[in-house]
Amino acid sequence: MPHAPVTVLIVDDSALMRQLLTEVLQRDPGIRVVGTAADPLIAREKIKLLNPQVITLDIEMPRMDGLSFLERLMALRPMPVVVVSTLTQKGTDAALRALELGAVDVVAKPVAGIANGIADLQAELVAKVRAAARTRPRARGAAPERPPLKIDPLLSASGRIVAVGASTGGVEALQRLLTDLPVDSPAILVTQHMPPGFTTSFAKRLDEVCRMSVCEATHHQRVLPGHIYIANGRQHLELGRSGAQYFCRMQDGPPVSGHRPSVDVLFHSVASTAAANALGIILTGMGRDGAEGLLAMRHAGARTLGESEASCLIYGMSKAAHDIGAVETELALDRLAAEIVK
Repeated sequence: MPHAPVTVLIVDDSALMRQLLTEVLQRDPGIRVVGTAADPLIAREKIKLLNPQVITLDIEMPRMDGLSFLERLMALRPMPVVVVSTLTQKGTDAALRALELGAVDVVAKPVAGIANGIADLQAELVAKVRAAARTRPRARGAAPERPPLKIDPLLSASGRIVAVGASTGGVEALQRLLTDLPVDSPAILVTQHMPPGFTTSFAKRLDEVCRMSVCEATHHQRVLPGHIYIANGRQHLELGRSGAQYFCRMQDGPPVSGHRPSVDVLFHSVASTAAANALGIILTGMGRDGAEGLLAMRHAGARTLGESEASCLIYGMSKAAHDIGAVETELALDRLAAEIVK
């Protein structure tokens, strides 16, 4: 039997945009737009009436902005949301906040030539809506109080490297993971699938909330304990070494495993450069980027961890790594920070 189409509710204050999004999405036989709403208050009633599987959500709307609506929605009735918004710098910050609040993904709405621009985005829109339908958002509540993690004073983080890879759902997951770590944790290199322009804002946001220092990685930047380095959205991030010192190496090569930056590229470089002094962690995400690289890390003597299905927004990358024997241990997201410290 063929699968039933994914049902979608479009929430946008522009009548033209609602029409264009409906037309573009319904060109795919696997998607059915069951309704549209001009603002979040109308959307609230249509969600109750139509029970869509996925919502596309604009951010700037009358009566209630998209972020306020998303925050309430994820607290009361968690469901997959794809943000479709004009991503100026201000809009990029807002879209990043939407991902922190639990949105599955973001699509940049064209600022000129809207009709042609939306048509050009058809493949991306369809892919992200279909992916969103496979996710399992959970109600967001206050994090339980836990005693702060501490590095054993008899141990040194110097020379230790933690490499982390994530994709869909990774913005929220990384924030939860990295904010739990103490300031004297080992150096951490992160590749998160993210469009150019987002990574600068993402690094700044993490730097505001983490005890460790966070920055967007730059070429030949020295890698130090107590610091987190985020791959930028245009280049692969690799770990390099000169003598006893580690450094970031940025390179413009073609996409690997379908992505640039690629988790596989980061993990392979860590396997060859840090070997048994490294820990690799693969988090939530679609596809299999990172699986082969994590296996290389394990073969090189590194510890390797995967986020468990129970806490993943989408159990794809972590599952792929687990299935080929790359993951030594699977743990829920809230247990990973303690494992890094351990």
